[in-house]
Amino acid sequence: APDLARKLAEIEPVSLVFLVHSETSTGVVCDLQPLAAAARETGALVVVDAVSSLGAVPLKQDDWGLDVVVAGSQKALMTPPGLATVAVSEAARQLAARSTLPRYYFDWERTRTAQAKLDSAFTPAVSLVVALDVALGLLLDEGLDAACDRHARLGRACRAGVKAMGLELFSPEEERSAVVTAVYMPDGLESNELTRTLRDRHGITIAAGQGELKERIFRIGHIGWVDEFDIATALSAIELVLGELGAPIERGLAGTRALDVYAEGTRV
Repeated sequence: APDLARKLAEIEPVSLVFLVHSETSTGVVCDLQPLAAAARETGALVVVDAVSSLGAVPLKQDDWGLDVVVAGSQKALMTPPGLATVAVSEAARQLAARSTLPRYYFDWERTRTAQAKLDSAFTPAVSLVVALDVALGLLLDEGLDAACDRHARLGRACRAGVKAMGLELFSPEEERSAVVTAVYMPDGLESNELTRTLRDRHGITIAAGQGELKERIFRIGHIGWVDEFDIATALSAIELVLGELGAPIERGLAGTRALDVYAEGTRV
């Protein structure tokens, strides 16, 4: 937050500050509350990308002073991609209404007018809306706090299993995400070898890195409809494949360690 405050002071005036809550390419989550406070000190509105955090990581829009929160259906909301959710403060709505920039589909006033009539401004993706309704029902049955706690425990369990293999985590401890874990590949190996073998031989999909990290890291997702046994199975398969590729991995540790940590709720 102090770094953000200094940067904003250098470039004033600032109208909007955009923040990414959960950054999945690196497995990092940011502490939104102090960052938002620093932004609001300048009078700027705060816009948050919560695509992969909504429903998995605590997020309090009103309490933290977030003006716009945008999320997608395809992450913790457990629905196929194709829907976006947007929550807008009155200050942000008024700013958009005053704007003279051309817009059509992304017109909040058009959307608000339609919703007041229990309608939609454009043809909705009906099947996805029905799917989202079911997914939200599951989330409400579990409870939002319980869902966030489950994601945090899954993240701790996954990281514990990774450490049991002797692998290095990519992100700093205080910034590690509850939705995805990023891990350095062992020396001499590239992540495409691991991801391809897991997919083709074991039917397990994990992700390689992106950009300059493409072959240097791999990423394990633990978001949405995932439980501790999914994590233990994935870790055991990773352990097996890395050993076959020549990494000095002792088999049989990762899955067991992950299950132990999940059961204990231990912070790792």
